[in-house]
Amino acid sequence: MASPLARLSTCFYVQIRASRLTVTNTTTGERWDQAPLLALESNAKGGKTLLTIGDEAKKRVGAGIELVNPFAHPRTLISDFSLAEKLLQEVFKAMSKNRLMPASPAVIMQPLEKLEGGLTQIEIRAMRELALGAGARDVLVREGSDLTGRNIDFAELLREEQCLDGGERRSRGRGWMLNIIFVAVAVFLAWRFNNG
Repeated sequence: MASPLARLSTCFYVQIRASRLTVTNTTTGERWDQAPLLALESNAKGGKTLLTIGDEAKKRVGAGIELVNPFAHPRTLISDFSLAEKLLQEVFKAMSKNRLMPASPAVIMQPLEKLEGGLTQIEIRAMRELALGAGARDVLVREGSDLTGRNIDFAELLREEQCLDGGERRSRGRGWMLNIIFVAVAVFLAWRFNNG
């Protein structure tokens, strides 16, 4: 059973294929299920401006407009990390537009293609960084069967994941704290030896 706080927070379940991106709000059931496309227009300075995303991007093809799928690559699921991150940012923004104060969502990332031999640590990290860069507060990368139904409990899935891999995936995220402690101790010892 979800806690009252969990009911207030947002959790997005992201399923990624080269031809389709599905993002589901696990509490409300709201869905964004479209082609993972961005329509980019070249500007006078040589840069590119995002016009639109998803199925709407297909309608914008024309002179000076490039249609990009950041998940289309023959060997791996992510072909352009920055554009994939931008696409997810825009989808998260669209899914949160009706909220008074949109909070950073917890995100479950599930690649559904190019999984031969399982996900590598590099692919898991890329999926995690992709969601964090798009605005997620916490990320779980899922392999295996699709999740079904509303009210998917992110915290419960996270606990299950910790049990499966001994908590290794979560503990890596806390390495920055150990680095800060190490630096603080080193600075203190250096100060102590210089003044003592």
